[in-house]
Amino acid sequence: MKLSTLKIDGNSIGLDNFYAAVMNPEMRFEITEDARIKMKKSRDYIETRIDTGEVMYGVNTGFGAFSSVRISDSQIEQLQKNLIRSHCVGIGKPFTKEQSKGMMILRANTLARGHSGVRVAVVEKIIEFLNADLIPVIPEQGSVGASGDLAPLSHLALALIGEGEIWGADGKIQSAFEILTAKKIAPLELKAKEGLSLINGCQVMNAVGLLALHQARDLMWLADLSGAMSLEGLRGSRKPFDPLIADVRPHAGEAPTARNLLKLMGSTSEISESHAVNDPRVQDAYSLRCMPAVHGSVKMALKYVQKVLEIEANSSTDNPLVFSDANKVLSCGNFHGMPVSHALDFAGIVMASLASISQERISKLISTQMSELPPFLAPNGGLNSGHMIVQVAAASLVSENKVLAHPASVDSIPTSAEKEDHVSMGTIAARKFQSIVNNVQNVIAMELLSSTQALNLIAPLKPAAAVSLAFDLIRKDVPFASEDRIFAKDVTKINELISSRRLINEITKQFGELEC
Repeated sequence: MKLSTLKIDGNSIGLDNFYAAVMNPEMRFEITEDARIKMKKSRDYIETRIDTGEVMYGVNTGFGAFSSVRISDSQIEQLQKNLIRSHCVGIGKPFTKEQSKGMMILRANTLARGHSGVRVAVVEKIIEFLNADLIPVIPEQGSVGASGDLAPLSHLALALIGEGEIWGADGKIQSAFEILTAKKIAPLELKAKEGLSLINGCQVMNAVGLLALHQARDLMWLADLSGAMSLEGLRGSRKPFDPLIADVRPHAGEAPTARNLLKLMGSTSEISESHAVNDPRVQDAYSLRCMPAVHGSVKMALKYVQKVLEIEANSSTDNPLVFSDANKVLSCGNFHGMPVSHALDFAGIVMASLASISQERISKLISTQMSELPPFLAPNGGLNSGHMIVQVAAASLVSENKVLAHPASVDSIPTSAEKEDHVSMGTIAARKFQSIVNNVQNVIAMELLSSTQALNLIAPLKPAAAVSLAFDLIRKDVPFASEDRIFAKDVTKINELISSRRLINEITKQFGELEC
């Protein structure tokens, strides 16, 4: 990857530049001058209010149910350290290094908006950590997604003050104090309000959600490809993708999906010509002819989710918020994760449906009654079981997704002695969404495995256009199965083609971008 810089200004994070910033180890970060000015103005205003002796939540009071407890000026800095230490109650396995890096980027971006009243030095320290590849270790569990992602963001802040843990070389977890000492990097010294400002907001759920959404967007593209390959393998009809059909049901995702499928398959192929005349089948199964409706609905939903997550990435989510121009410090609920939680639950639901329809196409491919191919796509069936358990494994993932797709956002539980009595569970929604997306990727990889096997079995008839290219790309790594072998290894190889984006990149290079 080429060296590049992401300028942190509080307003410019989008799905693509966020993903690039997280995944590019050479990416460098810097604060824009305009953001520095806004943060300094906000901080100067807060310090002026502190000097007057005014009582402000989280600045010189306790937190949550302790909001009525006044803290003396001499204890304000200790208050911030105590807040971070006491809120570090994250448990479970850690988020990935990439997910935690994403949280840091979003945390810096929201503070750079100048509504938190923190010093420029706070964001500078986050950026110093990012540029030195010092990424905190953050446990996955422990957030209810309401007053910000309090527990996980506290672990992020703990590393900044030199008391937490950091991802070291080769994925080893190391003491932040030891690494900072070795690198001669000073830990952050928290001033009034800064501990609170580091942990108020939805940056954990949003970072996990954005990274999973980028993966989901690729899979939405690949679902059109795997569907096209299955349709060719099943010798299905192109008629359901005629532009006249989508014109009379103008949902935003339907026509683009139909165009994608025709682009991937071409207008005709040797396979389609072989059954163009006197085909006794009147209609294909829903999982084939309804792809524009189902895949198109997923496209529409993910566009909505992307809009929500990008708005969140460029929002001020602290409490209280500082509006220096209006001479106000306002307690509020902008930290509440419900907009993100609802969106991520929706994303999980639609991606689960994408896996479901993909698995149904696998089911048709292995059924000799539907495909007119050897049962389970197995040459010498009986001695060979073929793709019998490929379909079973896909069905297992689809059913697992049905459990995971239950919305986290419909749940709530009172916390902080009833003070924080309605919560979003958005971080749970984000983690579930990531699990669903991983399952979807495996199901689509399985469909690609089965569809390429089918295409071999109907040779010498050949597919056309991108289906032919995808077939050749997969066959370079995964040969035709003339007899049983360990198909899990084949799925892994196809997953590598997906994760590396080789499959997408090679096809778009020759056939152009699909519409998503």
